[in-house]
Amino acid sequence: MRRYGLIGFPLTHSFSQKYFTEKFEKEGIRDCDYQNYAISSVEELSAVLADASLCGLNVTIPYKQDVLRFLDARSPVVEAIGACNCIRIEDGRLTGHNTDVVGFEQSLLPKLGSHHRKALVLGTGGAAKAVEYVLGKLGIGYRLVTRRPREGTTDLRYEEVDAAVMGEHTLVVNTTPLGMYPKVEECPALPYSVVGVRHYFFDLIYNPARTLFLQRAAEQGAVVENGHEMLLLQAEESWRIWNA
Repeated sequence: MRRYGLIGFPLTHSFSQKYFTEKFEKEGIRDCDYQNYAISSVEELSAVLADASLCGLNVTIPYKQDVLRFLDARSPVVEAIGACNCIRIEDGRLTGHNTDVVGFEQSLLPKLGSHHRKALVLGTGGAAKAVEYVLGKLGIGYRLVTRRPREGTTDLRYEEVDAAVMGEHTLVVNTTPLGMYPKVEECPALPYSVVGVRHYFFDLIYNPARTLFLQRAAEQGAVVENGHEMLLLQAEESWRIWNA
């Protein structure tokens, strides 16, 4: 039996196990299974890796950067952005990849307009690094928005995002867990009243399908997209990497 799985904490929001279990059943793949590993500390990863049948892992919040020290090798993208969400395990050797980059770019592009030339990226974690990479590749300027701006950066505090900032940055990407199940009543603190039809709000969260962040933007006429298609794309990219 070849085993794959997901590490993170918590994992109550994740659809990954369901997706892969259904994929294996639908495609008649009978020698594989997929498990959730809700580890409360990245140090617990060593115990997970003790399973000799483990062939690959997906990595979610909050370990996309913490897992780097466990890797034996890194893909060029992981080297570039310093975040990993997919690990291939072969002969005990761990190689880190980032499938968020593929998933985000391919799901972002269909609704991206020529006027979406500046973005606000909410959050500074591992997922934000993948978003930054894609925006840079597409030539879209961006500012990071965080509760704790990093010294020597152009990071904005949420309270600094006013009507002028929103007017200039028409693409807004949420990489934080705010609004994710079960805390669906939360959303990033933005001036939603100044959002308009030229805005494109993208939420990496896919559970629930319509977060409060997306609801409030859609009510103002903005184009919105959740992270469900991104999940599917990155899941299939993970499967390709594990079986390459």
